[in-house]
Amino acid sequence: MRFNFEIERETDGRWIAEIPEVPGAMAYGSSEEEAKAKAYALALYAIADDVEKSKDIPESISILTVSA
Repeated sequence: MRFNFEIERETDGRWIAEIPEVPGAMAYGSSEEEAKAKAYALALYAIADDVEKSKDIPESISILTVSA
């Protein structure tokens, strides 16, 4: 999965990172890296929650099946 980040620095010095294609994946951090990591974690949580509810795996996720 690849995400596009929109990152800005607020006037108070905090960084805000957003992943526009995942609703709700927006987070603040004291550094650009922290804001991106938090937004990324929120995006993964949102996708996992959607998969759990719908039981459908998004096409953007590849699954490798290994048989024993």
